Amino acid sequence: MPYLSTTGLVLSEILATDPFQPASGAMALGALETTAILVDLSSSSYRTLYRVVMGPVEPGDALDIDADARVTNDLGYNVGVAWHLWIYDYSNPLKTNGPWTRISAFSGENVTPDMHHMAMHISTLYRMPADWPSGHRPVVVMRADAHSTAWQSGDTLTVDAGYGQLTVRHWTAAAVPPAA
Repeated sequence: MPYLSTTGLVLSEILATDPFQPASGAMALGALETTAILVDLSSSSYRTLYRVVMGPVEPGDALDIDADARVTNDLGYNVGVAWHLWIYDYSNPLKTNGPWTRISAFSGENVTPDMHHMAMHISTLYRMPADWPSGHRPVVVMRADAHSTAWQSGDTLTVDAGYGQLTVRHWTAAAVPPAA
């Protein structure tokens, strides 16, 4: 029996990445997708850390999202790291080349050489917009970027396998029982 919340939504699907799958050069849905974040001067050179392809959703459905990752700084200088959640339409023929929408606030912190490891957490509750095409499949993505004024070409932060996960709970509108 589906879980009915006090808000009138029904939990219909839970999808999560597997934090113990190793990163792969190919797009491995459900696994850590990169082991490194390139450090540069820009704060907009995002890397996808995790992604989950959802089943069909409807306008007004809610996605309850939690994501965690960890990076390691072996560079010897401070690096700013920003992380955020995004969504795109898997059913759109353009897929990742189609429009992306940021669905969370930006989170960020400096990972210092003394700190060395930095855990990153983010969560949001996202309501599918009224103009979402009925039955299309969203892809929820955790992305991050790394930036520093001390960067050198080729510098990277390590994304640590086994320390992160992306979990998405899909809530649908509860069916209204027929009048008696």
